[in-house]
Order: sequence, then C-alpha cells, then structure tokens
Amino acid sequence: MPHFRVETNVPHDKIPADLPAKLCHILAKSLGKPIDYCCATVIGGAKMAWGGKDEPAAQATLMSIGCLGVEENKEHAKELYECITQELGIPANRMYIFFQNATRSDVGYNGTTFHEIFGR
Repeated sequence: MPHFRVETNVPHDKIPADLPAKLCHILAKSLGKPIDYCCATVIGGAKMAWGGKDEPAAQATLMSIGCLGVEENKEHAKELYECITQELGIPANRMYIFFQNATRSDVGYNGTTFHEIFGR
C-alpha cells in the first residue's frame, strides 16, 4: 500500500537499476509495512528546474495508509533523503517530499480496496 514516487532530472541511464528495490526496503522498515505491499517508482530524465537551475533535483510523493504524521514523517524523510542523496547525488535541499496519508477506501488493490480487505 505504500508508494514512493520520485521524479528527477537525473538522466534515466544514471539511475541504478536496483534503486526501486532499495526504496521498497526502506519503506517497509520505516513504515512497518509488509514489503509485499511496498511500491517505489523512479522517473528519470524529467524536464525540471529548481531555483531556475537544471542541476540535479527531484520531487517525490510518499503515499501510505497510516504511519504518517508530524513525527513519523521526520523519520521517513531522513531515511529517504539519505538514500536519494547517496544513490542519485541530489542534495537534500533540492528535493521535496509530499506525504499523503490515504484512507483504506481510497486505495485499490487486487480488484477491491484495502477497506474491504482489512475492514474499518
């Protein structure tokens, strides 16, 4: 159910092939969710400027059903920024992460929603 999507101007061929898998492991650990539900998408080569400059930058969204909040997001951000900085060379001050706390009824899976799967 957690999904981390990163869009970056780093060229696609400079993105490590195993980065989505690494991000899934970070999500599972940080959010306490089963890795089988974790999804990570890395979109490279985006036409992106930050502060009017085309140096490496990114924007990201972390969607999860629960496990997000004021204090939790600080920990998630720490882990995710460390990974993105190390793997893509994007400085932490050139990426935003938008945290989206979804309800079970707002996330579909396997032909239904998590509301039906897990109840209220």
